[in-house]
Amino acid sequence: MSVLILIVSAFLWIYSPVNERSPEESIDPIVSAIGSGSSSELARFFDSSISMNVNGQQGEYSKNQAEIVLRDFFKKNPSQGFTLIFQNENPGSLSTYIGEYATNQVSFKVFIKVSQNGSGFRIYSLDFVKS
Repeated sequence: MSVLILIVSAFLWIYSPVNERSPEESIDPIVSAIGSGSSSELARFFDSSISMNVNGQQGEYSKNQAEIVLRDFFKKNPSQGFTLIFQNENPGSLSTYIGEYATNQVSFKVFIKVSQNGSGFRIYSLDFVKS
């Protein structure tokens, strides 16, 4: 009987909904926005102010200013895809992601720093650095 309880307990723990992430707790929409080159979709995840370095254009930007800078960047550097290559996730805290943004001419390393709270991810730092 105790073996059966142990097996059922393990099954319930593994398949518990607590271990599943809701879309608000996933980096996937941010990855998708960068991959499609959508500044407006990406801006949905910006904190009220964001530290950005976009190919040498560095500064502290409001959410709206950052969206304009990225719109210009994506227009000049159309996406050929985006892939995450590193993730250091700390649920309920600060997390860091590194990815590769590919264009026809060059590729960029992308450094994303997010904070996570009850309303999901908020990007507070974003860097696009030519590889």
